[in-house]
Amino acid sequence: MSNRNHPARAEGHYSVLVVGGGQAGLSVSYFLKQAGIDHLVVEKNTVTHTWREQRWDAFCLVTPNWQCALPGYPYRGDDPHGFMKKDEILAYLDGFIAHVDAPVVERAEVKRVKRRDDGVYTVATTQGEFTADQFVVASGGYHTPIVPRLAERLPARIVQMQSSAYRNPQALPDGAVMVVGTGQSGAQIAEDLHLAGRKVVLAVGEAPRCARFYRGRDVVDWLSDMQYYDMPVEQHPLREGVRDNTNHYVTGRDGGRDIDLRKFAAEGMALYGRLDDLRNGQLHFAPTLAANLDAADDVYNRINASIDGFIAKHGIDAPAGDPYEPVWRPLEERATLDVETSGIAAIIWCIGFTPDFSWLDAPVFNGRGYPAHTRGITPIDGLYFVGLPWLHTWGSGRFSGVARDAEYIVQTIREKLRERETLSAAVAA
Repeated sequence: MSNRNHPARAEGHYSVLVVGGGQAGLSVSYFLKQAGIDHLVVEKNTVTHTWREQRWDAFCLVTPNWQCALPGYPYRGDDPHGFMKKDEILAYLDGFIAHVDAPVVERAEVKRVKRRDDGVYTVATTQGEFTADQFVVASGGYHTPIVPRLAERLPARIVQMQSSAYRNPQALPDGAVMVVGTGQSGAQIAEDLHLAGRKVVLAVGEAPRCARFYRGRDVVDWLSDMQYYDMPVEQHPLREGVRDNTNHYVTGRDGGRDIDLRKFAAEGMALYGRLDDLRNGQLHFAPTLAANLDAADDVYNRINASIDGFIAKHGIDAPAGDPYEPVWRPLEERATLDVETSGIAAIIWCIGFTPDFSWLDAPVFNGRGYPAHTRGITPIDGLYFVGLPWLHTWGSGRFSGVARDAEYIVQTIREKLRERETLSAAVAA
């Protein structure tokens, strides 16, 4: 994949420079090409690198294939309600890459971006220096893995890795595996290990969950009909706060199903509350397990109840549905676990990432490193973001919604360019 689209002109000036060669950056390139706007996509690794190098072997989509709607390249397979596996996802992305044929410089890490007094952006990379009239950040928001400092004090014999480095159960040493965190990655990795017969110790976080199927259909299909995926962030009950939410855990594995941590516990998985500390060889956990399981189930049932309301309101003929009832409850909150006697041989940290835009010299970031913007348009003239979670809607960081965001950004870019052309013509006259 390396340098497959390396342009004849590398260093130099462009109307638009895009940082990030994932689905967001390539989507922006698609619309820029349609508009006839010269541009360059700069990618630190290779295009769609994250999908190729940071997904485990059994990875599959958690949303149905019909939601794969990259610009000009919708899903055309024969299983729209299925869930593409890793190799199928990569084939879909390869087709999209060829379809866009973006002007890309790969293996070009951006070191510094600054806007000059004349409004031009200067971009220093490991492959040279560029300038651009407008600048689009499409590098996502998952940059630096979160690993707690207590990890430094664990015995050296324990293999530690972040979720992006996990591949399969066979690659881990014999013994128990501790998974910390139960967002989408943590819950699915814990399931992958559990299905392989590994002893799993799971530190359960506050992530919500949802049903895979309810009342005869995929929950995603119901929510789409309810127009949830079209809801802009400013209309969400949490407003911008929804951007901090952990994704609901569910899976598309084996045709799709719920992930029920209580069922795993009944089958032998050891569930604990939030991991808090390591002292004197003992892992310490907060007494949050029961509350976290109950809260996840409450979200599950609330989503289903909203579907019930939609069905009733519209008189839809659908099979009956019942609220989820727990199949297992913890008898007690286990507060500690001895590292040596537990048999833990590996720990997988699945507690997320923090953004790192330290290379971008622009006064648009809040205290958590997140940019201020309205639908990707920042207060700084000519500076845009795309591909972030809930940039505009639920699908902004996904295959389903990034096209809408990219098109909107490019429309804004076109308007800026026209304004400048008009101003330049007026000055020349």
